[in-house]
Amino acid sequence: MTPTDQAASVCLDVGSTWTKAVLVHPDGALAGFAEHPTTTGDVLAGMDAAVRAVSAAGSGGEPELLACSSAGGGLRLAVVGSERLSATEAGHRVAVTAGAHVVHVHAGPLEPADVRSLRSARPGVVLLVGGSDGDDPAGLLHNAGRLARARIRHPIVLAGNAAAHDDALALLRATGRRVVSCDNVLPRRGEVVPGPARAALAELYRRHAIGGRGPAVAPRFRKLVRVVTPDAVGHAAGELARICDARALVVDVGCATTDVHSSAGTEAAVRTVEGDLGVRAAAGGVLVEGQAEGIVDPVEADLLGPTVARMASEVGYVPRDPGSAAEDRRVAAVAAVVAVRRHLRVHDDAGRDLGLVVLSGGVFRQRDRAGGLAAVAATLRADPVLAPALAGVPIVVDADFAVVPAGLLAARGRTSAAESLLRDHLLG
Repeated sequence: MTPTDQAASVCLDVGSTWTKAVLVHPDGALAGFAEHPTTTGDVLAGMDAAVRAVSAAGSGGEPELLACSSAGGGLRLAVVGSERLSATEAGHRVAVTAGAHVVHVHAGPLEPADVRSLRSARPGVVLLVGGSDGDDPAGLLHNAGRLARARIRHPIVLAGNAAAHDDALALLRATGRRVVSCDNVLPRRGEVVPGPARAALAELYRRHAIGGRGPAVAPRFRKLVRVVTPDAVGHAAGELARICDARALVVDVGCATTDVHSSAGTEAAVRTVEGDLGVRAAAGGVLVEGQAEGIVDPVEADLLGPTVARMASEVGYVPRDPGSAAEDRRVAAVAAVVAVRRHLRVHDDAGRDLGLVVLSGGVFRQRDRAGGLAAVAATLRADPVLAPALAGVPIVVDADFAVVPAGLLAARGRTSAAESLLRDHLLG
């Protein structure tokens, strides 16, 4: 169907755990919501089920399908370096805000057993570092040669010793490895410069996040889904900034990642994606980083530990009682605080002249009978690090799942419907 302002739309968001769908009338009115577990193996099955369920709420005509995806989840990063402490620090600094989380660190010369251990960690990308500029290049060249010969098909981000860079690149490319070349992450002893490698990783995450891989699935999936969910949320952030004539900050808490987008309306939204923060697969990272940031104390960490372990291990976990729902919201609130702190550290001006903060994500799509969602907003406002930027700024919760559909509509040029949807179901 050719997109027109007269067509109803099914707006579909394929997440790493849940696939959500809403039916939107041409005037921006929501006509129905459906969700289905994101099916493993054949992601199209879950998509089809969600579309059928929500389309039943329509009347006449086949709706246009607008879809985005983050089904790939966070990007799993393995780090190979010379020294464990520096390699671990480099991996963490590069992964932060780039949609990745470190799943394996190796220090020293790679041997066959080390390569097997690296492969067993199932990384999506390998960060190869090693030595400050001017150090002996032998270690980096050895590891590059070993990776070149190994059965590793994932992209390699090469960000090591400048003197050995070209030779290491040649070794890797000689065996057909896909390599992204960057400046040294560790140019001088005790110094970490993550920017170039982080930017490379962020681009790899964007390609990875859309998911839907496999020879039987990929062709149709790529035809149906051409937008990653963070792009859709970024478009919504831009629309909110335009409507409010002020900078908007949108925090999208997902199962595997937490994204933060800021837009002043006159410029493209800037975003950070945290691959170690989420309310299901990445819930463990929320507890770790919440303690590291001083948000969660040891007593609360012990109390939340069993729930967080269940979140991370039980696909499709849904709270069944008020206490579990409150813990769900608490983990989401901590993820949001950590993610916004990181975002403001990377983008110094993102908290300047804020006019609106939006909390979005499936965990917030619930009826707020006991004021639980207001408590999440209060957690952000009371945070001592965020309080100066958020003082007096409205914080609203996307309980109707309006942000992603509005972003999909805006991306297709249907700004009137996007604005109506946001005004009626978010801004009030």
